[in-house]
Formats: sequence, C-alpha cells, structure tokens
Amino acid sequence: MEEEHLVIMDETAIRRALTRIAHEIVEKNKGIDNCVLIGIRTRGIYFARRIADRIQDIEGKPVEVFDLDITSYRDDRITAKQELVEIASLTGDLNGEPASVKDKKVILFDDVLYTGRTIRAAMDAVMDRGRPQSIQLAVLVDRGHRELPIRPDYIGKNVPTSKQEQIAVSMTEIDLKDQVTIIHQRGQAG
Repeated sequence: MEEEHLVIMDETAIRRALTRIAHEIVEKNKGIDNCVLIGIRTRGIYFARRIADRIQDIEGKPVEVFDLDITSYRDDRITAKQELVEIASLTGDLNGEPASVKDKKVILFDDVLYTGRTIRAAMDAVMDRGRPQSIQLAVLVDRGHRELPIRPDYIGKNVPTSKQEQIAVSMTEIDLKDQVTIIHQRGQAG
C-alpha cells in the first residue's frame, strides 16, 4: 500500500493561523488577564508557547503557559499498571511548579482535533487541578469525525478528512520544520 502526502499548511500558513488565533484569544477574553495557556503534550505545548509569544507582542505582557501530560487520563491508552486516580502532570515552563487553574480562564491547545477523546481527557486532568472559570480550546487543525460533543473555540484550519486519512503536524521545535500534511493510503479497497 502506498502513501500519498499532500502539504496543506506550510510555514507561512501556520504562522498566519497562529497570529490570527492569538488576536482572537485576546479579543474574546478582552485581554489576557486571568488567562492561562495549557498545551497538551507533545505538539500542543509548542503551539501554546508560540501563541503566548504572539499575545505578548500584542498585549505587551506575558501570559502563563503550562504543559499537560494526559497519558493517565486516556481511556484508550491505559495499561494494566497505570491507575486511573493518578494526577496528570501539569507543570510550568521553567521551574516545574504546579499550575494553578482555580478561577482562571484556561485555554487548551492541541495540534489536531479528531474524535475529541484527547480533549476530554485534558479537561478531566485540568478539573482535577482545580475549578477554572472557563475552559476554551484552540487547535491548529480540526479534521472532523467527533465522537464526543467537543467544539474548538479557535481553529487554525478546518480539514475535512476521511477516516482512512491522517493529519501529520510537524513543528520546528521537534520536527525541524513547520508543516501540516494529509496522508492518504492509496490502494485501499472501499
């Protein structure tokens, strides 16, 4: 079976989408007071950090950024040795201090929104750390096929896909390039 790769967002398109999302976040929240950005590992954290940089350029002040490991909250990735009561890792950028989300406007960041299960797990993890004022969602790519009633507040690009297709997000911080590709399996029956 052969794979066909089609670039749907290059470095310029990603940069423009991130700038637009940063402006939308500032506008919707009437600034950034009381906001925290939380990136879901792995690529969501880089997405959140880039947005934080753009918001600082717009507002002239920094916004808190935390990263979130939701492995223990995933209902489809739990191993027999993991316990469901385990608290997710929610740490700051530099000092590893626990994040405070109580009464904050939390904005979650993920690279691709598909079924919604990752976001559901992230919301559970955030709620276990305290009750935020609100939770918003920013995604670089929304590919559809939701299994849960989850809808993003900020979207870089809507990309309708079939279930046989995949979306691959590459970010300079770990992949040495910025690019979003759609991968289609050629030669499949049906």
